[in-house]
Amino acid sequence: MDVSGGNGQPGSGSDEPAGHRQGPATPSPSPGPGNPDPGREPDHDTHATDASDSADGAAPAPPRQAPQDPAPGDTPGHDHRTLAHTPATGDKNGPGPGKGEPPQPPAEPGGGILMGRPFGVPVYVAPSWFLVAALITWVFGGQLDQVLPELGAARYLVSLFFAVAFYASVLVHELAHTVAALRFKLPVRRIQLQFFGGVSEIEKEAETPGREFVLAFVGPLLSLILAGLFWLAMKPVEPGTVPGVLLAGLMISNLIVAIFNLLPGLPLDGGRMLRAVVWKITGKPMTGTVAAAWVGRALALTVLIGLPLLNHSRFFGGDADLGSMDTLTDALLAAILAAIIWTGAGNSLRMARLREHLPELSARTLTRRAVPVETDTPLSEALRRANAAGARALVVVDPDGTPLSLVRESAIVGVPEHRRPWVAVSGLAQDITDGMRVSAELSGEELLDTLRAAPATEYLVVEETGEIYGVLSAADVEKAFVKAMARPS
Repeated sequence: MDVSGGNGQPGSGSDEPAGHRQGPATPSPSPGPGNPDPGREPDHDTHATDASDSADGAAPAPPRQAPQDPAPGDTPGHDHRTLAHTPATGDKNGPGPGKGEPPQPPAEPGGGILMGRPFGVPVYVAPSWFLVAALITWVFGGQLDQVLPELGAARYLVSLFFAVAFYASVLVHELAHTVAALRFKLPVRRIQLQFFGGVSEIEKEAETPGREFVLAFVGPLLSLILAGLFWLAMKPVEPGTVPGVLLAGLMISNLIVAIFNLLPGLPLDGGRMLRAVVWKITGKPMTGTVAAAWVGRALALTVLIGLPLLNHSRFFGGDADLGSMDTLTDALLAAILAAIIWTGAGNSLRMARLREHLPELSARTLTRRAVPVETDTPLSEALRRANAAGARALVVVDPDGTPLSLVRESAIVGVPEHRRPWVAVSGLAQDITDGMRVSAELSGEELLDTLRAAPATEYLVVEETGEIYGVLSAADVEKAFVKAMARPS
């Protein structure tokens, strides 16, 4: 479901590059995290296969902060406009969960029982699969009782085999998406078999409309091929036998999956194909997403209203009894399918908005101005220099000016004001590792991927020459990311 968000209003310090170098920056009024410099306030494709198959880009996850050790003497912060008194997390009433606390991204997906790793991609069976497997077993067992009454209770074993075989076909459908994605060098997070089919979570979008079309089309194509293979396998099998009934059921189910997923609306594969066509014609992926998403919403309404009427029309030999239990079951199924399609189309629009504005998340614009201080500098003196320079971060350097560590904002808050003249900044700092050095030129998904690879609360931002540009707070990035999710296109 190709979802998109909006954009954050990033902030950094002064726009003057020299203000981010190793020397103190130009003073600005009321500096500090509570009141950053003017103009610098910072304001995770899935392919689902089922009756509502979808092919989407997974939303880029915001960076995860590394856990922090509690600082000694931790006391609630105050809403003062200086670096010394701003709470590290929480709202203006003090530390703790609140508006100022950046949301944590979900943990790396598990999603059920791990079944294997074909092509290196984990395949999970969600708990909801067992519910639908039981439902298929019950329904198909009832049909078998009419065709092969001599089976007796054994018909449910045959039905269970059918449910497993059908979901094996769904897995083949998903593996087609996965292999195509890997062929285009698009990372696949996982495949999950769930209540209404399967999902291939592809982490990035295809770079061209042609690749997008191929990526979406291979799933239904494999389902059509499977339907054809089951049809060929039926030829030498005697009709009215267990193998004959199973092969017929698998042929029909794969044919339905293929046809349904070729319908031209997001989040179905056909919607992705429509998106690729509009993208090719207009040259704008966002235009393709909008068109395919609205077609998807129209499709959802069509399914909601049309499917129950079609099932009970004379076209299918129905009796048009709108008060029967079968009619209520069909209406419930149609409502579930319509809800999945409608929600998927909406998510596709949201993700498209996010990806449209994601490049505006820039390390250079989100970076806080930093003041370099030596290891034995008292915290009170370091804060005086930072506030005088309009800076919002402290970088501990050696006598040659080489950065050694970053003073954690949460640790500053935890030191009572009367103790700050006797606390050296080195005792509140976190050593800079290779993963905590971030280029000032990073932006968009590249920036998020870099931060996710090395979770931390602060990062040292450097120029290509190696000079200090400033300090990037993960909280600022996540705040901008959340606003990007909410900002309209």
